[in-house]
Amino acid sequence: MAEKQHICPIGKEGMYVIDTASWRNFYPVIDKEKCINCGFCYDYCPVNSVYKKDEEFYIDLKYCKGCGICAQECPKNAIDMVLEGGSK
Repeated sequence: MAEKQHICPIGKEGMYVIDTASWRNFYPVIDKEKCINCGFCYDYCPVNSVYKKDEEFYIDLKYCKGCGICAQECPKNAIDMVLEGGSK
C-alpha cells in the first residue's frame, strides 16, 4: 500500500504534510470479534486514518489523532479508546 499523505493549507506558503498523531492522548483499538465491517469508522474518520484491507478495517496510528469519533459511531461498540501509555 502506498504511503498516505495528509495535507493542510498554510496560507501563501501552499500545502504542508501534517502529523496528526503527534499530539494524540488516546488511540482506538478495534475488537475484531465484535466488528461487523460496516465501515462507519472509515466513513466518519476526519483524517482518513481508517483503511480497508481484505474486507476488514484497520486504523493507521501514524495518522490517527485520537478524537474517538470512530468509537462513538461504531454500532457494535467494537472500538475502544485506549490511553497512550496506559489503559482505557
